Amino acid sequence: MNLTSVKIAILILLLLPFSSACSSDKLSDLLAQVETLNISRGGYTLGRGLTDGQKATALKHPVEAANPWTFKFKDGDLYVVADKATDRVVILYERYEATTIKKVRALVGSLYLDFGDPTVMAHDKIVYWAFSPKGKLTREQYEKAKQTDGQLNILATVKLNSSMKIVGDSIESGESSVYYIISSEPALKLIKSKWK
Repeated sequence: MNLTSVKIAILILLLLPFSSACSSDKLSDLLAQVETLNISRGGYTLGRGLTDGQKATALKHPVEAANPWTFKFKDGDLYVVADKATDRVVILYERYEATTIKKVRALVGSLYLDFGDPTVMAHDKIVYWAFSPKGKLTREQYEKAKQTDGQLNILATVKLNSSMKIVGDSIESGESSVYYIISSEPALKLIKSKWK
């Protein structure tokens, strides 16, 4: 190895913690902004740090996380994914593989109570709430933004997806799968970028 290679290697080693810290600061700032939207479910708020009681639940009911920068646990039917560095919630979700349309509709009703009218519904199976930094987007705001400049500053979303129609008189019977996920795509992108 020549002297130039050694200098470059040392420079890279010195800059790595700095770039990681910058990424961590950006994530903390973003999650603090997400927290102000107060998107909550089951006592957990997207972007907010876990309480001591919630951390105790995390230790009692751990689940394997897909990303090494996060940890995951289960609280009843609710799965919680949090950032390891800050203990802030980055994902909340529930998933039911085989359930009845009655359970699906109860879950949809519960989300309506928590978040109001959805921003978008699609194919009678998907319900979507989108949040900008100023709060939940109405259907009109969402459509107008798509038609004008196409720029939507979406900070967080709640998305429910059912294998069975959830509106109208469903003639489908049998079991259905359904899940909803509450997350911040910009925050998840920052976490994913730390992993690479």
